[in-house]
Amino acid sequence: MGSLPLFLLLLTGGQEVQAPDPPPVPPTIPTSDSSDESGQITGIGRLNWAVKETIGPASLYTGILTSTWGTAFNEPKEYHESFTGWAKRYGLRLTGVATSNVAEASLGVIWGEDPRYQRDPDEEGIGRRFRRAVKMTFLSQNRNGEVTPAYARYIAIVGTNSLSDMWRPDSERTASNTLFRIGEGFGGRLLGNMWEEFWPDVRQHLPFFNKH
Repeated sequence: MGSLPLFLLLLTGGQEVQAPDPPPVPPTIPTSDSSDESGQITGIGRLNWAVKETIGPASLYTGILTSTWGTAFNEPKEYHESFTGWAKRYGLRLTGVATSNVAEASLGVIWGEDPRYQRDPDEEGIGRRFRRAVKMTFLSQNRNGEVTPAYARYIAIVGTNSLSDMWRPDSERTASNTLFRIGEGFGGRLLGNMWEEFWPDVRQHLPFFNKH
C-alpha cells in the first residue's frame, strides 16, 4: 500500500476510503436533424423546411421580383406606385407563402409526404434535371419511398390562395386573380426546385463562394 493510501487509512480511523462516484452524465440533447435514421423527414425537419421555403434565398428573391413588378404596373392598384406600396406587396406575398408552406408541412404528415426537393446524384444532363424539377413540382416522395401526387401541396396552395381573398384588396378578389395566384404558387415551387437542383453547381464556379 502506498504512502498516500496509508495516510488516508490512518486519518479515517482504519476505515477504507471509498472512491467518489463519478459525476452524472448529462442527458443527451436531441439534435435538430431534419431526417431520422431511415432518412424520413422529422417534425423539426418539416419546421426547418417551412422556414427555409419562406425566407430562404429563392423565396426572398422571388418576392423582390414580384413586388417590384407589381409596383411598376400598380397591381393591386390600391397599394399605389410607391415604396410603401412595394412593402405592402412584399408583405402580402410573404404572409401567403408562409401560410401555404406551414399548411403543406403540416398536412403532409397525413400521407407521409416529404415536401423537400431531393436532388438525384445519378441524374445527368441539364434537360433531365430540369424535367425532374418540373415533375417534383407536382409530386412528392412518401414514407414508403414512393413518388406520388403531392396532395398536401395541392390543398395548401389552392386553399391558402382562396382563403387570402379575405384580406386582399378588392381588385384581387376575383376568380381569375385567385386562379392566377394558384398558378404562381406552383410556379414558385418550380423556381425553388430549380434553385435546389442547379444552384450548388453554379456556386462551385463562383470565385466569391470558393474563397478559403
